[in-house]
Amino acid sequence: MDLQTLWFAAVALLWTGFLLLEGFDFGVAALLPVLGRRTAERHLMLRTIGPLWDGNEVWLITAVGAVFAAFPGWYATWLPALYLPFVLVLFGLIVRAVAFEWRHSHSTEAWDTTWTRVVTGGSLVAAAGIGAALGATTLGLPIGEGGIRVGGALSGLGWPALLGAVAVLAFSVVHGAVFLSLKTDGPLRVAARRFALRWAPVAALPMLAWAGLVHLRSGTPVTGALWLVAALAVLVAWARLRVGREGQGFAAWGAMLAAAAATVFGAAYPVVVPSTVDPAFDVTIADASVSDYTLTVMTWAAGVGLPVVLGYQAWTYWVFRKRLTAEAQHVGAHP
Repeated sequence: MDLQTLWFAAVALLWTGFLLLEGFDFGVAALLPVLGRRTAERHLMLRTIGPLWDGNEVWLITAVGAVFAAFPGWYATWLPALYLPFVLVLFGLIVRAVAFEWRHSHSTEAWDTTWTRVVTGGSLVAAAGIGAALGATTLGLPIGEGGIRVGGALSGLGWPALLGAVAVLAFSVVHGAVFLSLKTDGPLRVAARRFALRWAPVAALPMLAWAGLVHLRSGTPVTGALWLVAALAVLVAWARLRVGREGQGFAAWGAMLAAAAATVFGAAYPVVVPSTVDPAFDVTIADASVSDYTLTVMTWAAGVGLPVVLGYQAWTYWVFRKRLTAEAQHVGAHP
């Protein structure tokens, strides 16, 4: 495997990891007004992601950073064409981070309710913005010669962006519900599992449609098989949740995303930004990549640093692996 392909696969892996980990953060926050009917339930929901959410966001920084470092031509085409979604993502991430911290500045019900709503709103905006950016990038952007956007600031926000936004939002909401059923006990666990069972088959449809469209455009038999794996994983997740096996259900739902993402990136390769104006203007990894020497240096650096980061994050999840209950809640510096 050449270095350009290796780093394309690395970028795909980083985006998949971000959606898997930050996805349940977004989902739990989105479900606060749905499953968190009482203050104690909302606090319990936020405690499940309290030690994890900020670490999960590092995957976004790493994914965008890898695109910038390995494929500057991809970065230079992608971000200017989608300024609005990325600005919304930054806004959503900033306000949710502030809300996580400020919720505990006062102990009044109104203060807690207000900042809990900000957590939900910021998470929804960030998830939708990321989905819109990824959907538009993989299904096509209006770019002309030299990767320059054709049209105004909203020209990149067509139906591909809408499909991506809906797909990521729908996946995240159910992902959050399954995570809550895995991490909590008592009435909240039952309610979260019931929600996931009801909505999982519907929530998977936009993600499967997105992956299917990219496959139909430029896929291979391998990406077709991956799409079938994604569809089968939805059925497995639903079946395991139905019998109360939340851990297996969570793994299967995550496998659905991983297989769908592999379908999208595998079918798109070697194009990183397809043009809806003319296929001749597609940006490929060869067009966008830095030199082989730079990629070699980056590969050695990643080989040393990545295992350390993954090991630390795995240790964090192991430490906070136990189920939580409302009876054990306490007010601290973090949710």
